[in-house]
Amino acid sequence: MLKVAVPNKGMLSQPAWRLLSESGYRLRSNDRQLVVDDVDNDIQLFYLRPNDIAVYVGLGTIDLGITGRDLLLNSGTGAVEVTQLGFGASTFRFAAPEASAIRSLQDVDGKRIGTTFDRLLEDYLTSKGLKAELIHLDGAVESSVQLGVADLIADVVSTGTTLRNAGLRVFGDPILKSEGILIRSPRLDPHDERLAVMSRRLEGVLTARRYVLMDYDIPVERVAMAVGITPGYESPTVSSLHDKQWAAVRAMVPRDQVNNLMDRLYEIGARAILVTALQASRM
Repeated sequence: MLKVAVPNKGMLSQPAWRLLSESGYRLRSNDRQLVVDDVDNDIQLFYLRPNDIAVYVGLGTIDLGITGRDLLLNSGTGAVEVTQLGFGASTFRFAAPEASAIRSLQDVDGKRIGTTFDRLLEDYLTSKGLKAELIHLDGAVESSVQLGVADLIADVVSTGTTLRNAGLRVFGDPILKSEGILIRSPRLDPHDERLAVMSRRLEGVLTARRYVLMDYDIPVERVAMAVGITPGYESPTVSSLHDKQWAAVRAMVPRDQVNNLMDRLYEIGARAILVTALQASRM
């Protein structure tokens, strides 16, 4: 069986579970169940601590895993990113007290930095020719400055509200942009058909979330104009109607552009414009 690790808890857990469920995989029936044998799909799901997933995958004891890019890079293992999963977006950034003179990357040199991601941060500083004393913390990093443990912090930022509440301001360019990703073990053949199947399933759900099907009727002489508005994922379907002066068009369109596209189509004469949600796909 293909061994796949998913976060047992944390920001990535619910989106990861939902993605796997919509991709046709069986999930656990209760929170205490840590291993699920999905015989129909020939995989085992392991519910692990998010910080440990990249370690298990890197060592080859787990074949695939869903984790964050920041957690992967901080693990220092040989696990390999396969694909982005479109959830859990965040940035890893420096933050210093509002009144601090630390305002640029160069100001970080020689300072004390509180962080959970010390390996990732050390690699980043080395790449910039900088040195700093890294204070490893497992949580509440934003309190380290107020408590006198660090001069500044480097932490994952989603909205920045927590940092502002702690009297900290973000500065400099992002150290890393992270999101949920699928990773594989270096021991797993990248051409393994089981990996290809899972990747197709996940991508099929992600595509279905980004697109919808749009159907509409359009006068024949305006088909080319309409197709220019809705070119489809590859190419739209154009069918003749009983009234030969009209044609029916079906195309995949980006979900976030639906209303704008309907307005544009209506303006050129399209009628009976219908939108249908997608559940899954294979592209």
